[in-house]
Amino acid sequence: MPIEKRAESVFALIETGRGRKEEGRMSEELCRLTINGEVRECPKGMSFLELAKEYQKDYPDDIILVLFNNRLRELHRKVKADGELIFVTTRDKDGRKAYRRSLTFLMQRAVYNLSREDGKRVLVKVRHSISQGYYCELEGEEADGKYLSRLEAEMGRLARQRIPIEKKSIPTDDAIALFQKLGMKDKERLFAYRRSSRVNIYSIGGYQDYFYGYMAPDTGYLQYFGLELYAGGFVLMFPDKNTREASAFEPSHKLFQVLKESSDWGKKMGIASVGALNDAIAGGRAQDVILVAEALMEQKIGVLAEQIAAQPDKKFIMVAGPSSSGKTTFSHRLSIQMMAQGLKPHPIALDDYYVNRVDTPKGADGKYDFECLEALDIELFNHDMSALLRGERVELPSYNFRTGMREYKGNYKQLGKHDILVLEGIHGLNGKLSYMLPESSKLKIYISALTQLSIDEHNNLPTTDGRMIRRIVRDARTRNITARETIAMWDSVRRGEETYIFPFQEEADVMFNSALIYELAVLKQYAEPLLFEIDKGCPEYVEAKRLLKFLDYFLPIPSEDVGKNSILREFIGGSCFPV
Repeated sequence: MPIEKRAESVFALIETGRGRKEEGRMSEELCRLTINGEVRECPKGMSFLELAKEYQKDYPDDIILVLFNNRLRELHRKVKADGELIFVTTRDKDGRKAYRRSLTFLMQRAVYNLSREDGKRVLVKVRHSISQGYYCELEGEEADGKYLSRLEAEMGRLARQRIPIEKKSIPTDDAIALFQKLGMKDKERLFAYRRSSRVNIYSIGGYQDYFYGYMAPDTGYLQYFGLELYAGGFVLMFPDKNTREASAFEPSHKLFQVLKESSDWGKKMGIASVGALNDAIAGGRAQDVILVAEALMEQKIGVLAEQIAAQPDKKFIMVAGPSSSGKTTFSHRLSIQMMAQGLKPHPIALDDYYVNRVDTPKGADGKYDFECLEALDIELFNHDMSALLRGERVELPSYNFRTGMREYKGNYKQLGKHDILVLEGIHGLNGKLSYMLPESSKLKIYISALTQLSIDEHNNLPTTDGRMIRRIVRDARTRNITARETIAMWDSVRRGEETYIFPFQEEADVMFNSALIYELAVLKQYAEPLLFEIDKGCPEYVEAKRLLKFLDYFLPIPSEDVGKNSILREFIGGSCFPV
């Protein structure tokens, strides 16, 4: 072979080898992702944000997070391995939460900017969830119409600038020093008990804070909000089902007053945040906290019983509230206090008026809908209650949940002068349930676990989390239902509450808060093992992980000092009542 041909052959072999090496290197740098059921390749190191922008046209709502291999990820994170990718939008539950906390951070930054402009120190604190927003209070500035207009304009300006929301990890001791410097004493207290050696800190243009959960990539995602003056503070309104406009403010005045009363009581005790509760536990004051909290609740129930006794025309005490509010224990404790007032209370479960299972209405999914009002025999209920009100002797039904049939077992009732019925069920506040009974004969009580604590100045403690943890513990103990199953059904439970309970809460004559300031420190030791059982591959793992992180904020309290008549015993066991 001529030397020229030999050289070409050698060069060809070299180039072929290089090509194969390059091809191999490129294949190693590609990741296979399953997105919307289709497999595609993308460069290793590509950000989730780049992918979100590519796929945004397929989604009517903004993509704000991703679920990658069943783990939530912020959009600034990068693809590092093969896996399944699910886009999380502002319509999804986790996306809504990310939007809310990111918008709260934007509001803080705007307050900070205005305080610098005015040359004075102004702090904003997030107090309660109300309507579709957060009730906030200012320190160092009056919340009035003029200030809110400036704040709204500044928030809008920051949103249009699309400032990155950056995240960095710093040592816990540095975080404590940072929050001390910033005057965020609740956070300073919170991290004094943190087991992890590092903390994730977010910043908008250099303004720093900590948040319980994931955030949007930049302020440009946060264009939809509203500000409403309310009760000496203001409400930061979020979008709801329509993710591209703020919800209208629909105040719940009675609910707000109960929340405020509970919050004020926590401040008086010096326990308004998780860090403050941990201080009390670490200082050996847990028993005192339990005794005072239980004494306050008993006092409130006693005052309510006195009010009922002073109204002899009230014959039907209608108790309603969302899941895991402690309705059963509350009804028993109220009955005891009414007995102390000379009344003769008779508890009746509205569930005993279920129609036979075969007659139960079905939902859109074809399954029985046991939560709708029509699942109860409304006509029979009104017939029986009206007869009792007339002084007649009536045999009341009981419902056999095993057979799905109504039964009669000789349970006769007749109301005398001092007899009174305590009716417990989710539809107790709905006027359609008791339409034949005179309004003057009814006293409607709404009960819910409205948590008094906040995590810190800017992270409120969702009341739904407290109720879900209660239910996880109770379901495992009494129904042999796993934490995974409870979490899986929780969204359905919440939809039922939003349809059948919350719309009627403001019609209550009395609102009662069943939350105990110390309860999550007790529930922690029961809930954590149940949540750890959830496998990483389960869809419920993401929520379990979030709840475990949430419970990690609390120091534990042993349950031995919890009284046998406590509402908490309905969930952890050991109650003196048949719950």
